[in-house]
Amino acid sequence: MNIGILGLGTVGGGVVNVINKNTKEIERRTGSQLNITHAAIKNLNEKTICPTDNINLTEDAFEVVNNKDIDVILELIGGIDFAKKLVETAIKNGKHVITANKALIATHGNELLSLAKKHNTHLLFEASVAGGIPILKSLEQGLGANKIELIAGIINGTGNFILTEMRNKGRDFADVLKEAQELGYAEADPTYDVEGVDAAHKLAILSSMAFGCKLELDQVSTIGISQIEGEDVSYADELGYSIKHLGIAKKINGQIEMRVHPTLIPKKRLIANVDGVMNAVLIKGNAVGNTLYYGAGAGSDATASAVIADLLDLVNGTVNDGTLGWKELIEFTTIETGSVESIFYLRLIATDKPGVLANITSTLADHNISIEAVVQKQIDSLNNAHIAIITNKVKTAEITDAIKQIQQHEFIKDSVKLIHVETLE
Repeated sequence: MNIGILGLGTVGGGVVNVINKNTKEIERRTGSQLNITHAAIKNLNEKTICPTDNINLTEDAFEVVNNKDIDVILELIGGIDFAKKLVETAIKNGKHVITANKALIATHGNELLSLAKKHNTHLLFEASVAGGIPILKSLEQGLGANKIELIAGIINGTGNFILTEMRNKGRDFADVLKEAQELGYAEADPTYDVEGVDAAHKLAILSSMAFGCKLELDQVSTIGISQIEGEDVSYADELGYSIKHLGIAKKINGQIEMRVHPTLIPKKRLIANVDGVMNAVLIKGNAVGNTLYYGAGAGSDATASAVIADLLDLVNGTVNDGTLGWKELIEFTTIETGSVESIFYLRLIATDKPGVLANITSTLADHNISIEAVVQKQIDSLNNAHIAIITNKVKTAEITDAIKQIQQHEFIKDSVKLIHVETLE
């Protein structure tokens, strides 16, 4: 099996290094050698992170995908439009394609998978979600006997690093984001990471694998972490929670909800204690119950491990002939955002005078919202009370309407903060 790689950067170079490092183990598992014969790179004069002595290098990626002697293409350049053209060309040439490109799969996966089926090839993408954690294979194989009821994942390491530093060291968002960029965890433009776009791509893929439905990225409700403040982290801790940026997918009465947002999780939950750049995915199946998968969500060797796992499936002939791990995909409807039920955290800043808290609780009660916990502090020099509230489970539309009414009072001094709470029971 001859392999062509598009991109020898962090992941592509990692693939070469891991194959070189673990050649004997790979041969014992497959009875075959993985021959990387060609690779496309941006600049032939730039040094790569892997040896290239036995690889034919080119700056023309189409030269690789059109090479008749190559059986498998590893698309590891990222991006969407150019990568899509390369993948389409490779598939039409009868080549299998393996990619780590979550944006490509979440955006164009339906049509690319259909194209691969038409040309009797495979499009595999284990590395597109949660780096080195074999989460897609777990859904497809290890949990194949289950109806999946819930997915809750920390699937963006950059966001998790930021929230961890804010909690453990009392730092503010902007300060930690700057460090994340300096460390290479976040891009110069960090929008995809901190505003939840990256996690939304991954959740769309996870949901399709879990529920056997088409990829529906536009149905993922997405909120980032850029509005989380140190005060929220502190209140969450006092109330017994950690704030994590979660991708959550649920199947309820035949409908699916998919949402990415900051979430308060009870500190006693294992996933609440996943820190730094690490990823973790909680999956609840109706037979097995809750299972938790933890590991490196990015990085050269970790992501390369997932890419090579797909390669081994191709060599061993163990690839599922279905699409997204299913022989047949179902149509589904998504639960409208306003109908999603959740516990909520509210943080308010209000003039410190008698009757304020009573007025707030009365407004909540008018919308059938009860209070499970409340913390009130007077912590500023303007005689403002800072109040944090945990509600009971309520529809999003109801809490949104209540907040609109509360916001109109003259004693409210800033926008009311609203964050989901998930018990993950």
